[in-house]
Amino acid sequence: MNRFTLRLGASLRNRIILVFFMIIIVPFLIFAYFAHIKSIEGITNTNTKISLSYLQQAAKNFEIYLNTLNDQVNTLIGNKRVQDLLIDPPANSAEEEDFTVNLLTVLYQATPQIDAFRVRVYPINPSLYPSYMNTLGEAANITSEEWFTRSQGTVGPMWELFMPQQGKYGRPLLGYIKRFSGLYDRKPRGMVVTEVSEDHLKRYFSPTEQLKNQKLLLMNRDGTIYYDSSSNEWAGTRFPSNSFITHLQKNPAGSQTIKIDGHKYLTTYVSLDSEPWAIVSLTLLKELTGTSDEMTRLLIIFLFIYLVCCFAVVFYITVYFTHPIARLVRLMRRMEEGNFQTEALTSSRTDEVGWLYRGVGSLVQRIDVLIQEAWRSERKKKALEFQVLSHQINPHFLYNTLESIRWKAENHGRSDISDMVSALGNLLRLSLNQGKEITTLRREIEQVKAYVLIEQARMGKTIRILYSIDEDLLDFPFLRLLLQPLVENAIQHSVRTDFEKGKIIVSARREKEDMIIEIADNGKGIPQSIIDELDYEDPEEEMYTTTRRGVGLRNVNDRLKLYFGSDYKLQIQIGAQGGTRILLRHPMKVDEELSKTGEAH
Repeated sequence: MNRFTLRLGASLRNRIILVFFMIIIVPFLIFAYFAHIKSIEGITNTNTKISLSYLQQAAKNFEIYLNTLNDQVNTLIGNKRVQDLLIDPPANSAEEEDFTVNLLTVLYQATPQIDAFRVRVYPINPSLYPSYMNTLGEAANITSEEWFTRSQGTVGPMWELFMPQQGKYGRPLLGYIKRFSGLYDRKPRGMVVTEVSEDHLKRYFSPTEQLKNQKLLLMNRDGTIYYDSSSNEWAGTRFPSNSFITHLQKNPAGSQTIKIDGHKYLTTYVSLDSEPWAIVSLTLLKELTGTSDEMTRLLIIFLFIYLVCCFAVVFYITVYFTHPIARLVRLMRRMEEGNFQTEALTSSRTDEVGWLYRGVGSLVQRIDVLIQEAWRSERKKKALEFQVLSHQINPHFLYNTLESIRWKAENHGRSDISDMVSALGNLLRLSLNQGKEITTLRREIEQVKAYVLIEQARMGKTIRILYSIDEDLLDFPFLRLLLQPLVENAIQHSVRTDFEKGKIIVSARREKEDMIIEIADNGKGIPQSIIDELDYEDPEEEMYTTTRRGVGLRNVNDRLKLYFGSDYKLQIQIGAQGGTRILLRHPMKVDEELSKTGEAH
């Protein structure tokens, strides 16, 4: 699974898709979600403020109405005529008829001043007033009703919701029940039931025009609904959200989003100060967020179109860019495995991909040419190795031949020929050095001595040459064929003109990590033109002809620089009165790989 994930992440196409998703789509989705949440929150807060402000004003007006209604009821209770009529129950039916006429007359005169749907006065013991109760349309056994019994035992006023009953009233009525006693004693006389209809409540609980489909409720803190502005459809029922009722009981005012019958409502409420009631406003959340929902739908449509466009761009990039690059990668992997027999990498495109194809195609062709050249070079190398192995027989044959000549010369008493042949053999042996580039300073001095001996025998003259070599340096590694060309140059251009006076001094000393070899003569000196040629470089020239002067010096100089760097070139000094002094700087330590050169041959 991890390898599969890594392979997906390594794909350029998948990276482009991921970049599109992370940089463009994800921030867009986050922004859209955040904007939607904030718009809902802003709309909710605004409507909550509007609802709270409206409910607070409605609560204030309603409490004024309740206080006024209470004062009006108290005025009726304080009516002396009402108090006198209810002091003692009637003794007979005639007195009861008079009581009924008189009390109804008082009520007829007093109730218009009470702002309510209907006002009724019940004796504390209705069973003693059957005619009066019959006139009111109430049964004498009203005392069996729970609200009446509860009111009889309650000193303070109470409210009761009277639901519709056949033959009485068709709409819910909110009754204000207040038991009263005599003005000058504590003896209960009766109770006043003031009934408030929905028309009265509608004056204080009408939905505001600013909030569409708003529902206003009047309910107690236990959740019982007394009034519903929507035709009182919830009147007499319990509010359908226990969480909201709990919230209402803990806070005097506030708001909460609740769900009722699958619909979300913004619920705002304000508690009354004079009664344990609350005025509640319910508004469908979708009514508040309608515009926001439309924007969300448009946003979703735009996002869908945007995603289609993004995938179209990714498809275009995939087909036009990543597929050609993936094809190029596959071909390069085949070439990594050594398979260069691939299809031609050509492209007619003029953009960077076309240039890449043509560049890789050119590179493949160049690699193929180099492989062919390397193959041919390897064949030539094998052929040369075979030739070298074949020619290794020649030096041995030559050594044996020279040894035979020396032996015959000694047998014939020609010691001079014997010495010359022996010196020549040593010179050849030391010069070849078994095919190795590195010898020792001791062998290099022996080679110089063999060469000088041959030159003396050849020219019949004694060459005066002195050696001043530090014994500690003789066994250090030394690049072969460096000293003999320099001594040869000194003999040919200095000593040869005057063997009697000519002299050569070869010395060697240590200077830090280098050996300093000095070859000095007292001849006429090397021409400046030859010294200047030592630093001349011609990249087209692969070898030096023997017709140019200073070939030996230049060869030595070039070999020193080639093996050890430009700091180890020859230094030539010419004296004012003639003579030449050549300084050769050679490192004390030589790379082991260099010292092994030629061992394979």
